[in-house]
Amino acid sequence: MPLSDRSLLLLGLVLGSFCTLLGSVAPGNNSKGHLTEAAPSRADALNVLLIIVDDLRLSLGCYGDKLIRSPNIDQLASHSLLFQNAFAQQAVCAPSRVSFLTGRRPDTTRLYDFNSYWRVQAGNFSTIPQYFKENGYVTMSVGKVFHPGISSNHSDDSPYSWSVPPYHPSSEKYENTKTCKGPDGELHANLICPVDMADIPEGTLPDKQSTKKAIQLLEKMKTSSSPFFLAVGYHKPHIPFRYPKEFQKLYPLENITLAPDPHVPPGLPPVAYNPWMDIRQREDVEALNLSVPYGSIPVDFQRKIRQSYFASVSYMDTQVGHLLSALDDLQLANSTIVAFTSDHGWALGEHGEWAKYSNFDVTTHVPLMFYVPGRTAPLPEAGEKLFPYIDPFDSISELMEPGRQVEDPVELVSLFPTLAGLAGLHVPPRCPSPSFHVELCREGQSLLNHFQFHDLEEDLTLRGNPRESIAYSQYPRPADYPQWNSDKPSLKDIKFMGYSIRTIDYRYTVWVSFNPHEFLANFSDVHAGELYFVDSDPLQDHNMYNETQGGDLPQLLTP
Repeated sequence: MPLSDRSLLLLGLVLGSFCTLLGSVAPGNNSKGHLTEAAPSRADALNVLLIIVDDLRLSLGCYGDKLIRSPNIDQLASHSLLFQNAFAQQAVCAPSRVSFLTGRRPDTTRLYDFNSYWRVQAGNFSTIPQYFKENGYVTMSVGKVFHPGISSNHSDDSPYSWSVPPYHPSSEKYENTKTCKGPDGELHANLICPVDMADIPEGTLPDKQSTKKAIQLLEKMKTSSSPFFLAVGYHKPHIPFRYPKEFQKLYPLENITLAPDPHVPPGLPPVAYNPWMDIRQREDVEALNLSVPYGSIPVDFQRKIRQSYFASVSYMDTQVGHLLSALDDLQLANSTIVAFTSDHGWALGEHGEWAKYSNFDVTTHVPLMFYVPGRTAPLPEAGEKLFPYIDPFDSISELMEPGRQVEDPVELVSLFPTLAGLAGLHVPPRCPSPSFHVELCREGQSLLNHFQFHDLEEDLTLRGNPRESIAYSQYPRPADYPQWNSDKPSLKDIKFMGYSIRTIDYRYTVWVSFNPHEFLANFSDVHAGELYFVDSDPLQDHNMYNETQGGDLPQLLTP
């Protein structure tokens, strides 16, 4: 069926105007949004602690999930500016991390899989830590910050991004090995893997090692004359769900509900479905003998998966708590910006899907919060602790309320200009189109305008005009129908790209043909579309795309 004029307009906007569209519709994109244009003196410079979590959806107390025990992250949120509608640009690890760490979209980094290095494939783009390093900061990486492998040149982008060699926990190498004790008493490579710490190799886990190393680096930097930029990447809740088994006690199986929409929606185009092949390859899931691609997981096992995901989140929360408590103990909380986010979300049975690999909110919607000393919270007084460690096993009488909140849709590519501006550095200029020849620029808008508040007694929800804000995501597919490599196609196999617009009111996606050799999408060859109105359909189960064809689409870009 031919597309309406309004449909063609939208497709053209998505194809050709990622940068210019954002510049024209989003507030706070000029120099007036900057906190300062001058680089700070070393004595006044704020440090930066960037915490990146792997596969974390909005399963946090501060985002309204009443089941989850995440007291330490909730405490951080209570002192932070919290973004309610932040979105990743591609819901898979390496492309997302390269995107937000360079401030460029996947179509600019030309990374949609795990198999290339952007400095070779696309351009010699600067990264967030590289920019801070070039401005006098000591930059350090702990754990999973860049995705390891070819996508970061097998070096976590060293030496460009880091002042010292990045740290990886020695126990990382056991993550996907047979370390999970099954009911048969044997060790397996399972999806669900609660462990006894006394029984596992080295007697520790990667995130515990990362926290210990990060605290050691903070101790060293306390007496340094240079400001620091420390990025800490936590593995959990990435699969396998390998965590100390006591965290299961926080989530009795009888309290675990299923996804509210556990079936594939009838209007979902086959190209949009992710068959979660990496989950199927785990020994315990493989033993279920599920049909591919739409076979559903038995209800009892679904509850176990959800239980272990939530337990992994609480385990990760304790590591964040120990790290932030150390920041307090070292008297660095009054001089350190703390940014907290995830590379993407994770489906827990919604739409009959598991894992990431889609454009749905459940996989692209991520937590994002910034603590800025004296700005999002008053400076701590002598002896006062902003981040005392909270044990998730302690009874918590009431949930801590998050601090100021922003409803506008925002993007992870905004992390680069926002952190630069908060630290008092020059905000990199907007990228021209194309920008492959430009080393330092950014495709995301600065979020600094959201920090321009003065009266701490004002309404805690910042109210602008969220209908002026747009977030983009995309996902590649090798075929119109789900197949073995639909989740993680290599570049050469990509045949279609799903480009998705998320506003405060709707998510609109078109699946178009894509040439992987020329990195070009053909918006005149539309294979499928999705349109969800999130107010009436928050779970995105009712695709209205076909009902809008042949006539005018709703006033999608009009406030």
